[in-house]
Amino acid sequence: MDPLIQKVRSQLNWSRFPDPSCSDEDGILALGGCVEPDWLLDAYLHGIFPWPYSEDTPILWSSPQERALIEPDSFHISRRLRQTLRSGRFSVTIDQAFRQVIENCANVYRPYEEGTWITPEIIEGFCAFHEAGFAHSVEVWREGKLVGGLYGEAIGSYFAGESKFHLETDASKVALAWLVRHLQTLKFTLIDVQVANSHTEQFNLHIVPQKEFHRRLAEAVRREDIRFSREITWKKEDF
Repeated sequence: MDPLIQKVRSQLNWSRFPDPSCSDEDGILALGGCVEPDWLLDAYLHGIFPWPYSEDTPILWSSPQERALIEPDSFHISRRLRQTLRSGRFSVTIDQAFRQVIENCANVYRPYEEGTWITPEIIEGFCAFHEAGFAHSVEVWREGKLVGGLYGEAIGSYFAGESKFHLETDASKVALAWLVRHLQTLKFTLIDVQVANSHTEQFNLHIVPQKEFHRRLAEAVRREDIRFSREITWKKEDF
């Protein structure tokens, strides 16, 4: 049996976490623990994600009352972004520079965030999760330099987007557009961006209640016929 499927099966029907529906009004469910691969797999299988406050405090685990989703069929790409995607200005790869992507996500300035939740512990934990086969990155390059990207996790037909960055205008938007197209091609059924912010709202997010999200999640993570792939089977002209 595929080792990734075996790992998923072993954790589907139990969890070290409380019932995700027991989170408080801020979405906080639990406190403490670590971000080793087994903990992360347990969390994402049950719709929970880590939300560190700082390096000096225990990890918070979140299960928001509402969830922000991307529905591929209604994902909005502006005319200007579509022109950028087709222009050849950027090249895009998958799973070629995961550590570089997450480190850039940790260090880039975002006006809508105070500091970063991507602590050194988070970086090492998710790099290990990447090595285990569950965490993935999309890289955007220009003239051989990494200028944008994002990372997240794939289980069955579920993808959870974590963070993105750009060093050039539109580079993170390009990463997201390529990811959504890639997941659509692979027939993923659930794309989770967790919570909406001013940057992601422009892509026509779909906000659903926690109960609906968990119903769809339970179906998606059990899809053993769908696997994430780093192979891109389409071209920029297809946008």
